[in-house]
Amino acid sequence: MKQFFITLGAVFAGLSLFFVGLPILLLILVAAASAPAPVPASTVLALDLRGGLTDQQATDPLLSFTGPSLSVTSTVLTLRRAEGDDKVKALMVYLPEFGMDPAAADELAQAFRRFKAKGKTIYAHSQGFYAGGMVTSAYALGAASSEFWMQAGAPFEAVGLSTEDIFFKRAFDRYGLTAEFEQRKEHKNAVNPYLFADYTPAHREAQLSWMTSVHDQTLAWAAKDRKQTPDQLRAAIEGGPYDAAGAKEKGLIDKLGVAYEMGEAALKAAGRGAEIIDFQDYEGRSGLGLATGPTIAVINVEGAIVNGGAAVSPFGEASAYSEVISQAIYDAVEEDEVKAIVLRVSSPGGSDTASEQIAAAVRAAKKAKKPVVVSMGTYAASGGYWISAEADHIVAQPNTITGSIGVYGGKISGGAAAARFGVDVRELGVGGEFASVGSLGKGFSPAQRAAYAAQIDRVYATFVSRVAAGRKMTPQKVDAIAGGRVWTGVQAREIGLVDQLGGLTDAVDKAKALAGIKGTARLWILPEPVSAFEALEQALGVSAAGARTLAAAGFVMGDPTAEAALDRLVEARMRARGANVLSPRVLH
Repeated sequence: MKQFFITLGAVFAGLSLFFVGLPILLLILVAAASAPAPVPASTVLALDLRGGLTDQQATDPLLSFTGPSLSVTSTVLTLRRAEGDDKVKALMVYLPEFGMDPAAADELAQAFRRFKAKGKTIYAHSQGFYAGGMVTSAYALGAASSEFWMQAGAPFEAVGLSTEDIFFKRAFDRYGLTAEFEQRKEHKNAVNPYLFADYTPAHREAQLSWMTSVHDQTLAWAAKDRKQTPDQLRAAIEGGPYDAAGAKEKGLIDKLGVAYEMGEAALKAAGRGAEIIDFQDYEGRSGLGLATGPTIAVINVEGAIVNGGAAVSPFGEASAYSEVISQAIYDAVEEDEVKAIVLRVSSPGGSDTASEQIAAAVRAAKKAKKPVVVSMGTYAASGGYWISAEADHIVAQPNTITGSIGVYGGKISGGAAAARFGVDVRELGVGGEFASVGSLGKGFSPAQRAAYAAQIDRVYATFVSRVAAGRKMTPQKVDAIAGGRVWTGVQAREIGLVDQLGGLTDAVDKAKALAGIKGTARLWILPEPVSAFEALEQALGVSAAGARTLAAAGFVMGDPTAEAALDRLVEARMRARGANVLSPRVLH
């Protein structure tokens, strides 16, 4: 009887989704299943970065409704294919006004330079750069183009890099909140806003260190692309702000005009009959075709590293689930055609146990004689570095944020604050004193604090030992450069935490070399995307089978949309069973 009511509830939930969410999902599936049009003989690609970028393509289809649809990795791989496509004559890029992650700008700029080296032209356009954040990185990406356009009258405020932290200590004191945290060590600054009212000397020094490194590296590359000396470009940049005409006078851009005018110039240069094709449209058109040969598994890790096996985040944000990532590594190990693994990491960290689960899979891959190369994206810090440390080779962008070899933990207790409002927190417990360590009504007892600190020490020691083993250093040397401090990729290479500066394609090339692969290699992207039905099941608790049943009912009633959706599902099932319906990407 209980199962009957559960099934009945699922049916009602499914029916409600059928009339709201399912039609949208069916349209998506039909669009994905339609045959792509051929690429025009003379093509200008249009890449719009104003909507933002993730580091990696989301495996959760629900995230495509709430976040950016473009990713750094898919854009770089598509540009790599476009380099060798004679039909692609040029690329137009629309730059974001409010900046972008420095490491993402690094990686795209490297791809732009390779594209130009093939004799192709890149046109970049800006409707203005606004002060704050990482705006100079967006400018530096535009500097890597062939022609840099800016709308007349638009502001040019890309004069530097800034960050801001909010400190709560005085408010906590005023309202009776107590923050108790253990940090290993002084540079592990994530909880400093709860403990202090201003930057500590270590916090200030660490922040300014990576910010200075990012600013210097960004200007150095931009100066090279703009064919100026670093001092010349720095003086021009830091002497701002300007309007577009002032930026052109300083040699920071090339031409004034709206985006339409840039497009007309690009089409004219591309030749008679040239057409502008959306970048993602081209990606879909050019990504088909069979491929055989040795395979490199590219395993994506983006977001906070957390325990568990869910593939869909209930919070609408990218998360790296340890069970999913580690299983993807084991799958790659067991596949005979996979000769090497590239672990693409863009994570600020997370659970130590989740990180260790993934690190154990990396060790298993190495034991199975499958080289593991890490490609670091925007950041690979804390847990992101934990899972990277024991790889055979680590590649990072100059402005990747990495390191943060440290750990923290604790709590904020608010019993005194609650009492001011007539709310009394009482506690009961049995067993050892540590059972109530997580109580939010009161602080740690001396015994609890000592036991908790000992646990933090053990985690830090394990982290240091993992880095020491992976990087072939003594624990003492690791401890000297650890302490929770973050480093840019350039800094990390100097101290031995990173082997090479570069991006995903550089990591793939290194993996090919370590595996002895000659010529082209097939890329198998893992974890594989979750279907729309599975995403609904995980996010809403509705049976995917029930959703499929509703689609099947539409099929029986002659609904062509439902029929196309079912065809897509059959294709997905075939792919899951090993059929080469659409082959993985090929990197030349």
